[in-house]
Amino acid sequence: MLIPLSALQHYAFCPRQCALIHNEQAWAENILTAQGNALHERVDSGEPETRKGVRFERSVHVSAECLGLSGILDLVEHDLASGYLKPVEYKRGKPKPTAMDEIQLCAGALCLEEMTGKHIMEGALWYGQTRHRHAVAFSDGLRAQTLDTVRQVQVLLESGSTPPPVYGKHCKACSLLDICRPKLFKSDQSKRYVRELFEI
Repeated sequence: MLIPLSALQHYAFCPRQCALIHNEQAWAENILTAQGNALHERVDSGEPETRKGVRFERSVHVSAECLGLSGILDLVEHDLASGYLKPVEYKRGKPKPTAMDEIQLCAGALCLEEMTGKHIMEGALWYGQTRHRHAVAFSDGLRAQTLDTVRQVQVLLESGSTPPPVYGKHCKACSLLDICRPKLFKSDQSKRYVRELFEI
């Protein structure tokens, strides 16, 4: 089974969210996901084009059998003179405090490397809220973090289990908040009740 690139971003955001989506096939829309879908529809609908010696390919399907990954890159820029490839991902919001977006982008670059045999040094993230492109260097540290996330996601998906919720600020931005119900689990005393019920 090949892991979708999006699962890495989901896992880096919240392992429980990743399991709900990819193990339990749960999904729900909110205003944030709807805006993200609209952004990707605009990006994905563009035709390939060449400008100033750079070929722009949209909705590029990639996979890496050795890594067990597959997915779709929003954009791949191909410098026709040097042969250099640069993956670009479009995100609705703004740069995150964690490396979740960088991990997904780096995983896409690793797929491109396996497919083409070319070393990819950097990519970019474009954020709709700031309307700014951020360069991302695929450093040894980011590559190691990405590969570690791939391994953790493989273990999670192969287990078929869903981790318990850990409520935090990130929960407010999650479209699965009503399905996950982390506050309810946080206050759930049923295990303690049953344990005390049978204590002698």
